[in-house]
Amino acid sequence: MAGSHEGPRPADLSARLEPMSADDGRVVEAQLGRRPRGVAGVAWRCPCGRPGVVATEPRLPGGTPFPTTYYLTCPRAVAACSTLEAGGVMAEMTDRLAADAAVAASYRAAHEAYLADRAALGDVPEVAGVSAGGMPGRVKCLHALVGHALAAGPGVNPFGDEALDLIGEFWRRPCLEDPGEETSR
Repeated sequence: MAGSHEGPRPADLSARLEPMSADDGRVVEAQLGRRPRGVAGVAWRCPCGRPGVVATEPRLPGGTPFPTTYYLTCPRAVAACSTLEAGGVMAEMTDRLAADAAVAASYRAAHEAYLADRAALGDVPEVAGVSAGGMPGRVKCLHALVGHALAAGPGVNPFGDEALDLIGEFWRRPCLEDPGEETSR
């Protein structure tokens, strides 16, 4: 699985997911500070090899519907998204949805792609038509949009791609500079 956001990705969700190994599970647990639930697989890996986005089943093991298919786990990506959110980027993006029909159409297509990916994991009527990140009518959560953009590849989620451009190579430091660094900081 590619570590960067660049390059073509298979359209089929099952071809994009990697099984989550026991080591991956330990890394994700350290990243989240809790045991992950309902993981369908690793949807994107950091260039250092660690999971950075996991795909989550649409129904958690206890039966709770869970609409967030792509869950951003990389602590550096999570922190970078939080910084962007605090800076007001989401309001500007939402304003552009109302003002630009092409952006709105692209975001609606991202919403539909997200729903199709979730449907490939199972049917949960309670969350039918609900994707994540505020799609398709507003920008509500950059974490969800970036997770989707990383998992699906460039060109699928316009605001996820834009947020990634603003964040830059969040994995560069310390991940690639110190590949032995633990993720549990």
